[in-house]
Amino acid sequence: MNILIIGSGGREHAIAWKCAQDDFVKQVYVCPGNAGTYLENKVSNINIDTTNFSLIEEFCVNKQIDLVIIGPEQPLVDGITDYLQGKGIKTFGPSKNAAQLEGSKTFSKDFFVKYDIPTAEYKSFEDFDSSVNYLDEISYPTVVKADGLAAGKGVIICENKESAIEALNSIFNDKAFGKAGNRVVIEEFLEGEEASFIAVVSKDKIIPLVTSQDHKAVGDGDVGLNTGGMGAYSPAPIVTEEMQKKILEKVMYPTMNGLINEGFPYLGFLYAGLMIKDGDLKVLEFNCRFGDPETQPILIRLKSSLVELCLAAIDDKLNSYSINWSKKHSCGVVIASKGYPESYDIDKEVRIKLNEENDLKLFHAGTKYEDDKIITSGGRVFCATALGNDLKEAQEKAYNLVNSVDFEGSFFRKDIGFKGIK
Repeated sequence: MNILIIGSGGREHAIAWKCAQDDFVKQVYVCPGNAGTYLENKVSNINIDTTNFSLIEEFCVNKQIDLVIIGPEQPLVDGITDYLQGKGIKTFGPSKNAAQLEGSKTFSKDFFVKYDIPTAEYKSFEDFDSSVNYLDEISYPTVVKADGLAAGKGVIICENKESAIEALNSIFNDKAFGKAGNRVVIEEFLEGEEASFIAVVSKDKIIPLVTSQDHKAVGDGDVGLNTGGMGAYSPAPIVTEEMQKKILEKVMYPTMNGLINEGFPYLGFLYAGLMIKDGDLKVLEFNCRFGDPETQPILIRLKSSLVELCLAAIDDKLNSYSINWSKKHSCGVVIASKGYPESYDIDKEVRIKLNEENDLKLFHAGTKYEDDKIITSGGRVFCATALGNDLKEAQEKAYNLVNSVDFEGSFFRKDIGFKGIK
């Protein structure tokens, strides 16, 4: 089999690495990929504009691609799955209509209300003045969100009215998030502990993946600006067996059935970002793809085939498929570029001193390979990921791996996984 993966981040490196492990997989192509995928065995990078669906189709035909896996959200929202499936190419990812769950926060919030899915109180606005007027009606802190895709950064927690006005001004008037900020959602601030719940969905069938917890804030202790994620670990103790049942009953099944009811049944990874407190839960957001950096600690625990799982979902055979997981814990720590999540440094040469064992993997994200050197090219550069017999061991091994990587201006959170260590 030949596989094509769309995307260039740590998530895509992890997916490519996992797909390449199957003996029946001949070649994995990544478009556009990064230095990690370039160096990976049985994996090749291809340089095709991911917005040019006809060129991607042409590549699939020429290389006899048997499966396409879509990594990031933007191509999904743009309708790449619809296009490729319409050309008879097996593609794992939701339709353009279903991807609205992530593509528009207003759509997703309205959907939650319609299908009685627990979420924070909210209101949506399309202009600065009316959104500012609303600020006198709410309590603080509050959360201001850009409606569209903002690479995980369009969420601002505001402690008072003044900071909320500042956030709204930044989104509406300064266009901090471009077109993603043409509309905003102002919603109730939720307290508790966050968890990521990711499942593979195929129409009316669902297989939950192992649980995980992301760390969104840039600084230790969950302080500072929101990022795409500074690290994650699996499993998340906050998601007990009882809580998992509750998530499936109150969130995942209603979402899956709601999408069928709306006329666009779901196919792909479905990610619920949850806030959990005192045995209760509310949905913060939905992502219509594998989370990043959750993918890395989840996939390092996956013992069975990712390719077979995706094909089972596409072929509507999910009910007869079972996943095999390692009982070990995992931890992934993101190494970022100076300045991230705001403007950050790039083009720094990376020095790596590591001996990757079975339980260790350095996943590349914002890197490129030039003149036999690894060069930084993004805000999140690596995710150092490790397995351990318990979370503490996985955490220690992940941080040892972090210490084997060096480039100018690198930084990382020093507390990834601490909530899970009791």
